[in-house]
Amino acid sequence: MLSPNPAVKFTYEDYRHTPEDQRYELLDGELIMAPAPNLGHQRIDAKLGWRLAQFVEERDLGEVFSAPCDVVLSNTDVVQPDLLFVSNERAHLLLGGDNVLGAPDLVVEILSPSTAGRDRTLKRSLYARHGVKEYWLVDPDARTVTVLRLEERTFEVEAIYGEGQTMTSPSLVGFTADLNEIFGA
Repeated sequence: MLSPNPAVKFTYEDYRHTPEDQRYELLDGELIMAPAPNLGHQRIDAKLGWRLAQFVEERDLGEVFSAPCDVVLSNTDVVQPDLLFVSNERAHLLLGGDNVLGAPDLVVEILSPSTAGRDRTLKRSLYARHGVKEYWLVDPDARTVTVLRLEERTFEVEAIYGEGQTMTSPSLVGFTADLNEIFGA
């Protein structure tokens, strides 16, 4: 028996026609509008992004991008992580020139009240399924960074860093970030 209102799944082509002055993501064919992040979120993004970009550039490891930057994981999954890193080995993902066409090496999501649930569940699963090697969940309220590493299509917690600690990355050997500086002492 056919449903009178079958669920509509949007595609990347539909997503491309959304208003440019609005921030959307496409998750499993569903268009989700995201409000602009608050100032605390923006400060963390700027500090962590600057530290990450500086590290990557000094070592010529690849490129770091910040939102809004489309990451096209599939025809029905387009995300805009807060920060992402694409290594030189995966530079082919950038050849289209408009967006990232595939899984970055590292994705960073800074949690906010409107996105935290999706970031911890749906997007975590999505990133693992598509092969993101490392995923950081930055929690401004708890002042923690959870570093997850991909192991056989699922993320395992590598470490949880808090105030007063210096975080590291399993895939960016030598990267460090003092969380007191990132969160503001």
